[in-house]
Amino acid sequence: MAHPFVSYTLPGQDTVRIGVVADGSVAEIADSGHPFKPGALAALAAQGPQAMREAADRALAGAKRVPLAEVRLLPPVPQPGKIICLGLNYADHAAEGGNAKPSYPSFFMRGATSLIAHGAPLLRPGVSDKLDFEAELAVVIGKRARHLTPEDALSAVAGYACFNDATLRDYQRRTAQWTIGKNFDGTGAFGPWLVPADAVPPGASGLKIESRLNGRVMQSDNTSNMLFPVAETLCLLTEALTLEPGDVIAMGTPAGVGYARKPPVWMQPGDRIEIEIEGLGILANTVKDDA
Repeated sequence: MAHPFVSYTLPGQDTVRIGVVADGSVAEIADSGHPFKPGALAALAAQGPQAMREAADRALAGAKRVPLAEVRLLPPVPQPGKIICLGLNYADHAAEGGNAKPSYPSFFMRGATSLIAHGAPLLRPGVSDKLDFEAELAVVIGKRARHLTPEDALSAVAGYACFNDATLRDYQRRTAQWTIGKNFDGTGAFGPWLVPADAVPPGASGLKIESRLNGRVMQSDNTSNMLFPVAETLCLLTEALTLEPGDVIAMGTPAGVGYARKPPVWMQPGDRIEIEIEGLGILANTVKDDA
């Protein structure tokens, strides 16, 4: 069984570490036999699936364990080189916003400063009260890749995680580009961990994806309904650019988001938003006002 990988810090310390989760505890990975530093999950992923399995096995065989509840989780990749997001990647979500099925993905970018981890506060800024939720599958790249083909595209994937592409809808619509509404600090929840690619179906297809606001199901769909699946998306991206270890692709959200409801549902301070994807865990954050 493949165990999920985490990036984390210990109480009272700033050193970023990586580990594997098993039985409610974290086993630290710190192996001088591999050319990566503790904390660099992207660098470990770049060594390939076999290296990830071997590092996990050694960590789990050791005695250095810390209860999961005692660590501070970070985003699985705390500082991705690129965060590329897809809009309108589920037909029902496109339709609820009055959009036609796209013939090409609506790509946009997030910055690393917008990311938060599982359990960290999701920030509602003082300039807007229209904070919306978006349950998404996150793809973490494991090797440098350009000009991928349908046959080899998935070999570039290190693993998968949950993502909440929380959005300030009024700012998103202030310009034709969505960038500003998608990049407020503390709005891109990512985690709780990275599940190796070989632990789920190819392309993470066929997985139930759901968001829950204060326990109420808001979105519920299946990753098999993505208009542009993972492999196709990676092929299209690498026509244009080079993907590198640790890059993240957020694969778009299903129908049921807050702005499309009547009346609209916006996240409020004190709300708890959960994103769950089958086999990938639950990403949970509580909303608070930004200071």
